[in-house]
Amino acid sequence: MNYKNYVDLKILKKDFYNRDTSIVARELLGKTLIKVNGCKKVGGIIVETEAYYGRSDPASHAFRGATARAAVMFAQPGTAYVYLCYGMYYLLNAVTEKKGKPGAVLIRALEPCWGTDIMRERREVKEKINLTNGPGKLTMALGINSSDNEKDLTKIKGGLSIFNVERKIGDSEISVSERIGIKSGKDKLLRYFIKNNKFISCM
Repeated sequence: MNYKNYVDLKILKKDFYNRDTSIVARELLGKTLIKVNGCKKVGGIIVETEAYYGRSDPASHAFRGATARAAVMFAQPGTAYVYLCYGMYYLLNAVTEKKGKPGAVLIRALEPCWGTDIMRERREVKEKINLTNGPGKLTMALGINSSDNEKDLTKIKGGLSIFNVERKIGDSEISVSERIGIKSGKDKLLRYFIKNNKFISCM
């Protein structure tokens, strides 16, 4: 499967995101995330995600409703939700469900494919395996920050988009587990990752 030329790939539209959050989280595996800034193109294959819901999910930012921070989770499906975690790392989410119903998928890890030299400079690491194997690492490697919050992932012009690929990742290739780094909602199995992929954040 050739991931090297994204021009021929089809961008994911709003109807892809306008579904149950866990379904979107599962089906984002194997899709390609690309950030373009000027002539710099960086990106890779999504290999790990987590689903977050609304008031039924104590681990979600939307658990207490449409606060100033979580309001974007109620936006149009396919909107980027980027927030600063622990005052250190930006994390990228894709908003899901219909407008007004909160949901988002955290992009936890990528298999880097394009612009790895740029990623190495930004991350100040040499090993490819350490470039994007975590939600904070991948945003740093791709140059994603607060300026990307509320961008439309379904449009090319914003410079941050997710594309379809030729082959769908089958259920037999996907593992499910508890979400990582949360205090509440640990009983929910809403983390999805591609089996045996060395670029996931944690085994």
